[in-house]
Amino acid sequence: MENGEAFLSSHCPSAEGFVCGVGLAGLTLGGGRGALIFDQILCPRRDLNQDLPSSSFRSDIWCLATCSLLSSAVLVTREDDFSNRLNNRASFKGCTALHYAVLADDYVTVKLLLDGGASPLQRNEMGHTPLDYARDGEVMKLLKTSETKFQEEQRKRELEERRRFPLEQRLKEHIIGQENAIATVGAAIRRKENGWYDEEHPLVFLFLGSSGIGKTELAKQTAKYMHKDAKKGFIRLDMSEFQERHEVAKFIGSPPGYVGHEEGGQLTKKLKQCPNAVVLFDEVDKAHPDVLTIMLQLFDEGRLTDGKGKTIDCKDAIFIMTSNVASDEIAHHALQLRQEALEMSRNRIAENLDDVQMTDKITISKQFKENVIRPILKAHFRRDEFLGRINEIVYFLPFCHSELIQLVSKELNFWAKRAKARHNITLQWDREVMDVLADGYNLHYGARSIKHEVERRVVNQLAAAYEQDLLPRGCTLRITVDDSDKQLLKTKDSCSLEEEERKAPTLRLEIVEKDSKSRKLDIQAPLNPDEISFIL
Repeated sequence: MENGEAFLSSHCPSAEGFVCGVGLAGLTLGGGRGALIFDQILCPRRDLNQDLPSSSFRSDIWCLATCSLLSSAVLVTREDDFSNRLNNRASFKGCTALHYAVLADDYVTVKLLLDGGASPLQRNEMGHTPLDYARDGEVMKLLKTSETKFQEEQRKRELEERRRFPLEQRLKEHIIGQENAIATVGAAIRRKENGWYDEEHPLVFLFLGSSGIGKTELAKQTAKYMHKDAKKGFIRLDMSEFQERHEVAKFIGSPPGYVGHEEGGQLTKKLKQCPNAVVLFDEVDKAHPDVLTIMLQLFDEGRLTDGKGKTIDCKDAIFIMTSNVASDEIAHHALQLRQEALEMSRNRIAENLDDVQMTDKITISKQFKENVIRPILKAHFRRDEFLGRINEIVYFLPFCHSELIQLVSKELNFWAKRAKARHNITLQWDREVMDVLADGYNLHYGARSIKHEVERRVVNQLAAAYEQDLLPRGCTLRITVDDSDKQLLKTKDSCSLEEEERKAPTLRLEIVEKDSKSRKLDIQAPLNPDEISFIL
C-alpha cells in the first residue's frame, strides 16, 4: 500500500483541509467539479478501499453552496455526467473513491486507483461493486480485467496469511481454554475455505456445554474472521424468543394479510443482506418444535422461503447452535477425566514429568458421546433427521486450574487498566491473590463466576476505599492475602469443602509508599455481604 500511495501522491494533487462527504454530498461535488473531486479524494494518507469517515460528512446545503449550484442543476448534472445505471436519488454511503471515479466514467482516475491498490470487489452499503455502476466501454473492460487479476492476487494473499497465522492461533488470542472446540471449528472452516466441502449444504455446528465457557464468543470470533468485522456477517438470534408456535412468523415473516407481513422475518431479512453470514441460534433447546422444522429445511436444502414467498439461498452460510442440554453430564465427565489423569500423573511423576500436564488435555470419548450424550439429544429434539444435519457437535469443557488463573489475570488486568485510566491508580497483585479468586469458580456459570468473584472481593473494596477518600490520585495499590490467612492456602487440600468455604482467605488493599513500604487500608464497609447473617 505504501508504493501505491507514493504513486498516487506524485500523480494526484491533494487539497489541504478539503473535506468531501459521500451520498448526495459527494455526488454533488462530483457533478459540479468533474474529475477534480476524485483527485482530491485520492489523499495519499487515505486507504483506497475505505469509504470516507462519517465525521467528514457535510450537508447537501454546504455542498451546494460550495459549488454555487441549485439542487435541480445537480440532478441534471448527475443524469448527464454519471452512469445511466445510476438512480440519482439513491444513497451512496460506503462508496470508495473507485466507486465515484466509475460514476464519473473517468478512465484515467479509475486506472490510477486500480494501479494504486484499490479493490474492484469492494461493495458499498447497497452491496454494489464499482463494476455495477460502469458504462459500456473502456472503464468496464478495465474493471473486468482488474477483477479477475485482483481475485487471483487476493486468493494468494489470503492463502499465505492463513499459512502464517492459522485460524486456531487467532481464536486462542480471544478464547481461554477449549482447545478441542477450537481445533474442531478450525478444521471445518479450513475445509470450507480451501474448497473441500459440500457446496449444496451449509456448515452446521452444535455447541454443547455449560454457561459462560466460550460458546458464544467462539461463534463471534468465527464471524469476525470470516467477514472481517462486517456487522452484517454475524446474525444472532435468541431462540428463547421463539418458544411458542405462533412465533414462527417472527422467524421467517408473517404470511400475506397478517400484521408484520411487510417487515419480514428476523432471520430471512438479515440473510437477504448477507447470504453467507455466520448465524448463531443461541439456546436452541428452548425453541418450539415448529421452529426446528424450519431449521431442518434450512440445514438440509440451504435455502429458506420467507412470508412473502421469496426464497433466500444461503448454502454458503455457517449455522451455529448453542445449547445447555447435557451440560451437567459433560461437566462431571470432564472433571472425572481430569481427576483420573491427575491421579495417574501423581503415580508416575517420578517416571515421566510430562504426565503432570495430562490434566489440562482431556478428550471426550466416543463411547460417552454415543451412550450418554446422543440419547439425551434425541430425547430433547425428538428427531434423528435434525441431529443428522449437524456437521460437528462441539463439546465445551469446564476450565482447569491453569485456565482459571488466566481468567483471573484477564479480569484483574481489565480493572487495572480502568483504575489507571479513570483514577491514575496503579493496581498490583500477588500470585496468591489469583489462587484465592480462582477458588470462586462455579462449574455452572463458567467465566462469569470469576468475573463476579473479582467484583465482589476486589472491586467492592476499591469502590469503598475511593468513596472514603483513602486512595490518593496517582498512588500504587497492591492487593494481597491477609497475613493471618496465608496458612489456609497451604492447608487447603486437607480441608473439607465446608471448612474451606468457612475459612476463605481474606483479601486486603495496601498502598505502596515511595520507599517500597506498604500501608494497609482500613476500609470501613457499611455492610459486608459475606458477614450478613439471616435470621429465619
